[in-house]
Amino acid sequence: MIGIVVSRADSASVHIGEHLLELADWDERTDGDRPDADGGGTVFFRDGFELREFDDLHIDLDDPAAAFDADLDLLVVVSRHSGETGALLTAHFTGNFGPADYGGEPGRFARACPNAQRAVVEALRDRAPDGYEVGIEATHHGPTEPTVPSMFVELGSDDEQWDDPEGARAVAAAVLDIEGVAPDADRQLVGFGGGHYAPRFERVLRETDWRVGHIAADWQLKAMGAPEKNRDVLRRAFEASAADLALVDGDRSDLAAALEAEGFRVVSETWVRETSGVPLDRVAALEAAVTTIEEGLRFGARIDVDDYEVVSLPDGLLGEAQGIDLDAALDAVHETTVAFHTTEGGTRAVGRAAVAGDGYDELVSRLCDVLREKYDSVVRDDGAVTAATRAFDPAVAREFGVPEGPAFGKLSAGQSVEVDGETVAPEDVSKDRLVEFTV
Repeated sequence: MIGIVVSRADSASVHIGEHLLELADWDERTDGDRPDADGGGTVFFRDGFELREFDDLHIDLDDPAAAFDADLDLLVVVSRHSGETGALLTAHFTGNFGPADYGGEPGRFARACPNAQRAVVEALRDRAPDGYEVGIEATHHGPTEPTVPSMFVELGSDDEQWDDPEGARAVAAAVLDIEGVAPDADRQLVGFGGGHYAPRFERVLRETDWRVGHIAADWQLKAMGAPEKNRDVLRRAFEASAADLALVDGDRSDLAAALEAEGFRVVSETWVRETSGVPLDRVAALEAAVTTIEEGLRFGARIDVDDYEVVSLPDGLLGEAQGIDLDAALDAVHETTVAFHTTEGGTRAVGRAAVAGDGYDELVSRLCDVLREKYDSVVRDDGAVTAATRAFDPAVAREFGVPEGPAFGKLSAGQSVEVDGETVAPEDVSKDRLVEFTV
């Protein structure tokens, strides 16, 4: 059940409320036990939703959830967004990492709903009128005391948009689209650093399966003060986000130390992206067995296989194959392993890998196929791969009396030359070269 808060002190909120009532069939009843100004009076109901109107600006409401009759899973406050950002539809959570200049309590946070926020942002993208951007904001302003998970969903950023019926209708439709969506998922993190409109964390929402709870932008971290002295504030942000992982934008060693001292893991955006879609228990096991994602662990196409062993990759053979066709060699490693170690930002495979079944043999076979692009023959036998190619041999050419210089170049390029009236063909001065790789 989702409770919707409309503020009569906010023209955009009123317009969004009007479109909410137009877009769906609602039942009405009168709540005479509560003043009309405080969410009483006429109340609107439909499957999955209860809508109430308040006189006060929403940031000044301590716990609007208390006004609702339904047992709420989620509270959505429809609101205006103010800023110099042009036409914008946005969503964010409420709270204060520092002082409470705009409602709520200092160092306190409303319970976030990261999964519902992700859903409403996706719905806003689907519904946004032409000319509107869609995004998220860092945590800011009150209220901080709602007793259920909550978020603001906003229409911005100035009078033109606040009075725009298309914008208001898009927000209203997006809120209705999240009927039945749970507030939380099993992959949630807290964000730190960056600008107020949180582009890194918006990318995480858009491009991975992770959800983002409270976000402390640069200005809020500055307002909070030294992380070590505000570990209680940091802890409350994680509790209010139902998360234990932190994604930090920028180099903030003091913040990372304080978070880790509180038992929270600081991860990179690479870690977040690489773990998308991978069971977290599998991530932990493979990081322990092979290496960490930060140190180059990447997951293969056989990530779902349970029974695997960790082996050394055939680095000599693999290195030669990567030198011939890097993409084909990497594809071979990815498609035959559970996980593998990489270097150079994940662009080259090397070291150890987790393999299952015939994965190792298949990998060697595919790497041999890559070598055949360069070598005349490639044979695997007795724990080794032998690659052979016939190539121009300068020593043999000298025996034929071929002078060094242009003639060497022609023979090396596969062209015959004349020496003292005799034709010397490339095959006359070529020799087999063998390279052996241990597997």
